[in-house]
Amino acid sequence: MEIVSWQPEYSEEFKNMNLHWLKEFFWVEPHDEDVLGNPKKYIIDPGGNILFVKEEDDSIIGCVALMKMEDNIFELTKMAVKPEHRGKKIGQQLMKYTIDFARKNEWKELIIYSNRKLENAIHLYKKYGFEEIPIEKNNPYTRGDIKMSLNLS
Repeated sequence: MEIVSWQPEYSEEFKNMNLHWLKEFFWVEPHDEDVLGNPKKYIIDPGGNILFVKEEDDSIIGCVALMKMEDNIFELTKMAVKPEHRGKKIGQQLMKYTIDFARKNEWKELIIYSNRKLENAIHLYKKYGFEEIPIEKNNPYTRGDIKMSLNLS
């Protein structure tokens, strides 16, 4: 298993994994449709990245996006692992890699919007040092009821 950066040919995998996850736990919002439909425009071109977990047979089994919010502050978003690969600590490996990636790039902060019903995800975020911060009224996700931050500096 290896973690690789975004390539255009992974766009469909990124979209499909996230649509599956969103439909399983919530619903797809217009913001999701925009980002998932054109990750190059909304994530890559503004200076973000998408990381993919790739198996030895080159199949993609997980992903996470890093969307630039402002200089050196990125939203960690669109993290998904294919259902048949859950429970194998892939999310933890992806989280550790993502934090190391952010530190290597000398980013100051990672932000996560989530929902309190995702207890396992919230536990994972806290395990890696994310702390709850006030959520703004105009947050980009109607399902988001918690905002967390990891100070990297």
